[in-house]
Amino acid sequence: MVRTASTMLPLGSAAPDFSLPNVDGRTLSLRDFADQPALLVVFMCNHCPFVIHLRSDLAQFAAEYLPKGLAIVGISSNDTEAYPQDGPEQMKAEHKSAGYTFPYLHDATQATAKAYHAACTPDFFLFDKERKLVYRGQFDDSRPKTNIPVTGADLRAACDAVLAGGPVTAEQKPSIGCNIKWKPGNEPGYFTGVAAT
Repeated sequence: MVRTASTMLPLGSAAPDFSLPNVDGRTLSLRDFADQPALLVVFMCNHCPFVIHLRSDLAQFAAEYLPKGLAIVGISSNDTEAYPQDGPEQMKAEHKSAGYTFPYLHDATQATAKAYHAACTPDFFLFDKERKLVYRGQFDDSRPKTNIPVTGADLRAACDAVLAGGPVTAEQKPSIGCNIKWKPGNEPGYFTGVAAT
């Protein structure tokens, strides 16, 4: 496990398109969420302890914010040959077990992760109605093996602001998690694998 920080893609970046299979068999793309006032893209996976740490809170967050108009998409981009526990069938089981109410897409080629400059799991990207990046940061200050409760405070504040049509603070802390498990020879140039504190 490499403790890795988000690349902190520049604010204002346009949301890259994607066309990926969901756990229910449908293929979804960026345009399928065009009517929603905001879109949250979460790079995640089944086995990462950082994702597991906030698993139930992420499900609760989605249950609260989907009715408010926030579109949420989870994407797993890990190399499933090296990490079969993150494969499509296991994703389907995890989606049900965790109680996720948002699509959970499989990025088999890792091209979508590269397009978003995703580096870790979880890695959060929040886009406004024009699909410009307004937040890329942590869920909150909690990490595995800490006594800090999981609240989702940072992400909640950003979502509340964008859904209200207001500005999102530019003071954002990067998400920290396991590195995305790149296929051999497929590591993107922006990923260094350097441990983050």
